[in-house]
Amino acid sequence: MPAKSKAQQKAAGAALSAKRGETPKSKLKGASKSMVDSMSEKELHDLAATKRKGKPEHASKS
Repeated sequence: MPAKSKAQQKAAGAALSAKRGETPKSKLKGASKSMVDSMSEKELHDLAATKRKGKPEHASKS
């Protein structure tokens, strides 16, 4: 499943880094904090690997 926004892609990358042990979980903020526990490494990788070109900074709430 591709990321819907740049912010979602960045959060997935931060969560993936923490899941792999490269970044301490205590450094995570916001959505990435819940993503690290609720998603698998493969799911996080798929979100983080999404191309940013053409994506909005934040997804619309509607």
